[in-house]
Formats: sequence, C-alpha cells, structure tokens
Amino acid sequence: MPTIRLPLATVTLALIAVACSSAGAASPPPTGSAPTASPTQAGIDHPTGATDIVLRMEEGGGFVPIDFAASQAPVFTLYGDGRIVFQPLVETFPEPDANGIAKQIPWRTAQLDAGQIEEVLTFALGPGGIGTARDSYINGGVADLPNTIFTINAGGLKKTVVVNGIGMDPSGGPDDAARAQFKKLADRLRDFDEGGSISTDVYTPAAYRGVLVEREVDPNVPGPTPLAWPWPELKVTDFKEGDGTSGPTFPHRALTGDEVAALKLGDVPGGAQGVIVKAPDGKTYSLTLRPLLPGESE
Repeated sequence: MPTIRLPLATVTLALIAVACSSAGAASPPPTGSAPTASPTQAGIDHPTGATDIVLRMEEGGGFVPIDFAASQAPVFTLYGDGRIVFQPLVETFPEPDANGIAKQIPWRTAQLDAGQIEEVLTFALGPGGIGTARDSYINGGVADLPNTIFTINAGGLKKTVVVNGIGMDPSGGPDDAARAQFKKLADRLRDFDEGGSISTDVYTPAAYRGVLVEREVDPNVPGPTPLAWPWPELKVTDFKEGDGTSGPTFPHRALTGDEVAALKLGDVPGGAQGVIVKAPDGKTYSLTLRPLLPGESE
C-alpha cells in the first residue's frame, strides 16, 4: 500500500497551526517518514485500531434514484492505524452496459504516516471548522439537497456534524462562516488524492453489501433480461431490512467474493448498480453491490 506524500507547504502550515493551538505538544515527524502500523500520538490523540473511525465524511439524503441511495457509502474515512479509504472524485459516472449494469469506479486506499494524520486532523478541527461546530446545520437548508455528515474521534472530541446543502451560496446568516469552513473540509476530503496526482491503490473489498429492491416489470416495456438467481443456498428473506443507522432500510446482506462472482459480472471492485435478478419467489429485483469497508459486516 503506498504512503501518501502531502505537499510540503500543506504540512508546514499544519505544524504552525499545531504549535499555536497545542503548546508543548510534540512535533509530528516529517512527511517523508515511513508509515507505522500504530501511529505515535503526536499532539492530537485518537484511537489507533485498524477499524477505528477517526475522521469520516458521508453524503446522504436529498432526492436521488433508489439504486443510488442503496449504494451510498462514506466518501472518505481515516482509520486509527493511518489507513484511508475514499471514493475518488469523478466528473463522469460510468455508463450502463447493454444489460443496464453500471460498474462503479473503484475506491482508493493508502497509508498515512503519523505526521500526515496529524496534519489532516489539525485541518479538520481548525480550518475545517469541526472542532467548534455544533451537531446540526439543518435549519435553513433545502429538503431536496443532500446532507454532508462529518464524524470525528480525535483531540478529545467524539461527535457527528450534519450539514445540509453544504455547497449553497451564503445566505447572510450567522452560520455562513462555519459553512464556508465545512465546505473547505468537504472539498479537501472529496478530492484527497488531488485528482489522482498522489499515488494510491485500488481498494479491494473482502466482501460486498448486496441490496435488493423489488421491481415492477411491465411485460409491454422492453428491458434487460433478468439474471437467474445464482445462490441456491440463499433466499430473498436472507436479505434483512435495517433501521437506517447500522444498515440501510432496504433488504440487504453481506455477500462474499465468491457469491458476487456467481453473478458473472467480471471484476467489480467498486460495486455495481442495475443488476436485475429473478428470485425464487417469482419476483424481480434490482441488486446493488456496494463494497464493505473495514469494520463493516453487512
């Protein structure tokens, strides 16, 4: 796994910020230091487990197609051991093939060293506005715009901040300054590898979340031929609805790599949308595949 090298100017600014805000804190190692499996605490404390979420950004809500809602996942996650997993910023989304199946862009991963972890957290807590933010910036938002959700567990803070319509123009209200900070942080995390100019690896998931959504099929309307149900040992009832917090409200379950391979879609490290299957109960379903992240079980 490559170690991300942040621009020297960015790291320098972060170290100045740490020096001003954390008197007596130990200076983080330079950007070129080798990554460590358990990062040394250097100024900003945080959990160090491989599945501990230290900083995360998600986007959800708004008016979006069902398949898109079923596949939503965190845009960026920094784990305690310094690993990051993120969705690369893309301008053009993949087009569906002749069968209506769209294979999603693979996620990326890399390892941050201790100094880089310190820099990212310094930015998030300071210029990114999370350190002084309240829990919700929903009031005054727009219902059909998505929410951006930041989660942080660092520097003695463990909280979630929800911001509606993060890209809206300033309204002249008291939250304009805070919203501008959140926008800077969102832009930074959404394009963390700077358009692919920083070396990262494809994230290869150990398993996928399979989400089933029942489809009404009109025999008079041409459409893709559904795939035969490929899992003799699985039933539709094995896909359980969630409560919207620990899992999506749609029927879903974890699918192994072998179970995904049984669909004969080829390589789908980034997941897929628009897979149509005919289930043993005689109904037709749309199946969405979403890679599971470290620490996720379904």
